[in-house]
Amino acid sequence: MTWIVASMKWIMLVSGALTCTMLYATVAPQAALASTFGDTLQGPVAEIVVRNWGVLIALMGAMLIYGAFNTAARPLVLTVAGVSKVTFIVLILVLGRPFLSHQAGVAVVSDLIQVSLFLGYLLATRNSINAAV
Repeated sequence: MTWIVASMKWIMLVSGALTCTMLYATVAPQAALASTFGDTLQGPVAEIVVRNWGVLIALMGAMLIYGAFNTAARPLVLTVAGVSKVTFIVLILVLGRPFLSHQAGVAVVSDLIQVSLFLGYLLATRNSINAAV
């Protein structure tokens, strides 16, 4: 797991950049829904919720990029981003299996890899994190 610790800056930068791509949902909510889930939602509430969803996901990406450069913030950033990604994975696997054939399936695989790397880093550095507290 030492390679994960040594590479975490780049892992977080790539993860953050990938996660920030969901900012697309704030600009084109219907297109983002169609590409991610193969379906759309209609109405003004959908426009607000999807745009907000895009901003929140992009903020997770921005946090990952920030954490790449701020090692003291990494445990918190990786934990929050990891919980967000695990929540998405579980929701898709439990409630949204039909969406796996769309970009949501790619996101699930990508998020699963990212969460595994985040967890590996947190486990490998847990002693140094506890010592700093």
